[in-house]
Amino acid sequence: MRIYPAIDLSEGQCVRLHRGDMAAKTVYSDDPAAVARRWAAAGAEFIHVVDLDGSFAGRPCNLDAVRAILAAGGLPVQVGGGVRDEATIRAYLDAGVTRVILGTAAVRDRGFVEAALATYGEALVIDIGARDGRVAVQGWAEATDLDAVEFAHAMQAAGARRLVFTDVLTDGASQGPNLEAQRRMAQALDIPLIASGGITTLADVAAIAAIESYGVEGLIIGRALYEGTVDLAEAIKIARQ
Repeated sequence: MRIYPAIDLSEGQCVRLHRGDMAAKTVYSDDPAAVARRWAAAGAEFIHVVDLDGSFAGRPCNLDAVRAILAAGGLPVQVGGGVRDEATIRAYLDAGVTRVILGTAAVRDRGFVEAALATYGEALVIDIGARDGRVAVQGWAEATDLDAVEFAHAMQAAGARRLVFTDVLTDGASQGPNLEAQRRMAQALDIPLIASGGITTLADVAAIAAIESYGVEGLIIGRALYEGTVDLAEAIKIARQ
């Protein structure tokens, strides 16, 4: 299992939110490139980046910071937040991003996402954030009536090669992951799942690693790395075991 250290961007800074709430934003660094170098030095193999401003604006807002992360870390990067059209996908890939993440657009424009998956395949990841089992969009600020597992099935049928699944109520809450939700989602799919949300301790990392056999290929860790409750190098060791 692979650990994906997260860099969430807002106004060019590295931040974290509490349960997706922009009003509950904590700034951890004004130098995302330095953070990328830190994660690379700790042994990271891939970095997960979210343009939080883009998630709400519907367009990229932190492209310069993404470019700086790419240049500094020397690692593959996957980026999401505000990707609503093919031009944005292309711009990120041309900048050197390895994978582009589609979230809100996958819900609201099925024709676009199906065409994009057919064109870009492995270079795209579908992001599903859920509150109480229902898909949330627009930076998780808006609820839908879509069942998260059913929507994941639809994305798999549309050609998705990989999903990120976040239980929104655990994200940034430092209360541990929703293991049952992650296991249920992974078991329902035939494609790899990257789990996200709630990781607070190394025991949480071990708990997610224990359900790897269900199809969990990766784990995103954010706040716990910045607040020091999880050491990235140790988390990577656990994941590899």
